[in-house]
Amino acid sequence: MVTEKIINLINEQITKEQYAAQLYLSMSAWCYAQDLEGIGNYFRVQSKEELMHSDKMFDYINNIGGKVVLGAVDAPPHDFNSAEEIFEKALEHEKLVTKSIFNIVKAATEESDFATTTFLQWFVNEQVEEEASASLLVTKIKRVKDNPSAMYLFDQELAQRVFTPDNGAA
Repeated sequence: MVTEKIINLINEQITKEQYAAQLYLSMSAWCYAQDLEGIGNYFRVQSKEELMHSDKMFDYINNIGGKVVLGAVDAPPHDFNSAEEIFEKALEHEKLVTKSIFNIVKAATEESDFATTTFLQWFVNEQVEEEASASLLVTKIKRVKDNPSAMYLFDQELAQRVFTPDNGAA
């Protein structure tokens, strides 16, 4: 049986995932305004992924007979100094999300809530990928930031990213 404490933590995580979606959409908008359409595309896809994460948690709460309670989503920042800053902020944010998910896993483990710990394993694995990807992109943008040709190629690389809905793997 999933306790109210765990349901509340997952509800809070839904709000965090929705904030992440807004943050990445704001980053995308800034990039498009700077004619960095590939990077803008990358963050727009990232925003959609965060909404998918929120939806998975929404469905889980409903599937276990809990009540979804949506929290207010703070407005994300919209002014940035550079694409490098955006990638650094994205990495920092992914680390916060990882910590938050780990806290839910810890609470579920302490309560012997095997259903929730099993459900959250997908998110743990996803966060490993998210942090690794964000870290790699920080490294890449630092390498190319002062080289317009390299920045163009980097932007073109990120333009290739497409959103692929997860088929309920969580």
